Amino acid sequence: MGGRLPFDNRVRELREQHGAMTQSDLGKAIGVTRQTVAAIEQGRYSPSLESAFRIARVFGVGLEEVFGWTG
Repeated sequence: MGGRLPFDNRVRELREQHGAMTQSDLGKAIGVTRQTVAAIEQGRYSPSLESAFRIARVFGVGLEEVFGWTG
């Protein structure tokens, strides 16, 4: 499966709105590496369901406010 995944996300936008949080900061908060956060933001990696919920919780929003299906 090459290319982008069939969903989009607002992780970078939410990170920037959340006090200019870095990819490293978010990675530490949810238990993944900075590289994993970068790949999620770029649509190259699908986070586990647990990680997706953790991301939403960090930003205090619902899961659908972070991730949206485009397929």
